[in-house]
Amino acid sequence: MHQIDALNEDQQAIRDAVAKVCAQFDAEYWRRTDETGIWPEEFTKAMADGGWLGIAMPEEVGGSGMGLMEASIMMQTVARSGAGFSGASSIHLNIFGAKPIEKFGTPEQRMTHLPKIISGEQKMCFAVTEPNSGLDTSSLETKAERTPKGYVINGRKIWTTGAQRADKILIIARTTPKEKASKPYLGLSLFYTDMDRTRIEAKPIPKMGRKAIECNMLYFDGVEIPKEDLIGEEGHGFKYLMQGLNPERVLFAVEAIGLGFCALERATTYARERVVFGRPIGQNQGVAHPLARCWAELSAAELLAYKAARLYDLNLECGAEANAAKYLGAEAGFNACEASVLAHGGMGYAREYDVERYMREAMIARIAPVSREMILNFISERVLGLPKSY
Repeated sequence: MHQIDALNEDQQAIRDAVAKVCAQFDAEYWRRTDETGIWPEEFTKAMADGGWLGIAMPEEVGGSGMGLMEASIMMQTVARSGAGFSGASSIHLNIFGAKPIEKFGTPEQRMTHLPKIISGEQKMCFAVTEPNSGLDTSSLETKAERTPKGYVINGRKIWTTGAQRADKILIIARTTPKEKASKPYLGLSLFYTDMDRTRIEAKPIPKMGRKAIECNMLYFDGVEIPKEDLIGEEGHGFKYLMQGLNPERVLFAVEAIGLGFCALERATTYARERVVFGRPIGQNQGVAHPLARCWAELSAAELLAYKAARLYDLNLECGAEANAAKYLGAEAGFNACEASVLAHGGMGYAREYDVERYMREAMIARIAPVSREMILNFISERVLGLPKSY
């Protein structure tokens, strides 16, 4: 299998170097994080020490100055190593989550925060989604009311990853009531501020998989934020968020694809070694053909994800490709994980073979950060020119 054909020499070197770091963390390590729910601190530290958290950040703030293509190669390699989303999600936010600070923050905000985020010294979480709004970001209800010194935030957020360990939070809140804004998505502002645990309560949400990378329900009760923590202009937070949507979709795609390839490799190894009725089970087309189909699906999704990344790095429109890559990558990744469980038979249900964990984690990319149905809506309207359905 020649996935490297799409990569140049430098990109292959990135893949190999990241794989070397990941090789320090075996299946038992990730199995243990899944069972205990303990954040993979050793892994995140190893990636930070290697400088990988700043792969897409400018050199002047301590980053590597590379693009989404290189970040995609890195994140697919992480997931493919067996770390899956337990590993990828532990560093995912560091790669593009801080882009609003880089693009729209003041020079002081950039130089104060970005080097610390890249080094791992500063641990951030990102609070966007709310219980009553779901994917409708324009209907966010959390309020940031002006005070002489800055703002006071009250409200709720949901599915905020890493809030238990974060010392900083990037949060979007409404500074102008929706009914007074000229458009629903205006009047939202973005802040990067301290995770004040005397005023912010974070409750983990029990969930299907990726136990070590917790998601939280957040409650904000009179959280005081200095005006210096506003990112960019007041009321333009939604526009700043939009800048990161396409990269996020591409990263979710390659992570799902990486996990799918990992599951496929486990399944093919098992199919070669497992002998039933005097022959390897992989000799049976009922086992072999589903795995072959998965390889084809994963490879096709990978090419589209890399195309989207290249378009983004060239500052070209990539919305259709990024959304389609996320859709296809999530589906192909899940299909491969399911096929791997089935190829293992009864042992696919056993934790010691890891593929049941892969399948649980593969569901993430089918749901987040946007549903399959909303992606199909986007393509229907923006690519095919069909009427809006909602």
